Amino acid sequence: MDATTTLTVRVEPVEQARDRIRARLEAIDQGAAPEDRSVLILKSEADLARVFSEKNMELIRTIAEHEPASMRETARLVGRGIAEVSANLNELEALGVIRFEQDGRSKRPVIWYDEIDVEIPLPTKDSGRKEAPA
Repeated sequence: MDATTTLTVRVEPVEQARDRIRARLEAIDQGAAPEDRSVLILKSEADLARVFSEKNMELIRTIAEHEPASMRETARLVGRGIAEVSANLNELEALGVIRFEQDGRSKRPVIWYDEIDVEIPLPTKDSGRKEAPA
């Protein structure tokens, strides 16, 4: 059985993401093993809502299931106009959720993961982690 590839979507402020990435790179410099995962950092919950809108999730699922050869085929599979689907796919690419592969004159939308995990750190009173209730 193939291993599952997970896209981890994390919502955090740019400064916090930069600090966490910097700390991780320093740990790697000191010999720690790099994490084997794809992480997409979104700067706001508004971006998260855009990624996970009903129409975008329909596109993500359709691409994963059918591996369409072009944006036009993707539009046909979801029963929507090419202009709308093209705009949605370009937005998903800009956010880092899909990639395009050039195939002749067509751009083929590609998803490289099998599942999505979402991480939303919550602030705490003392900025530390709360322990879960027993």
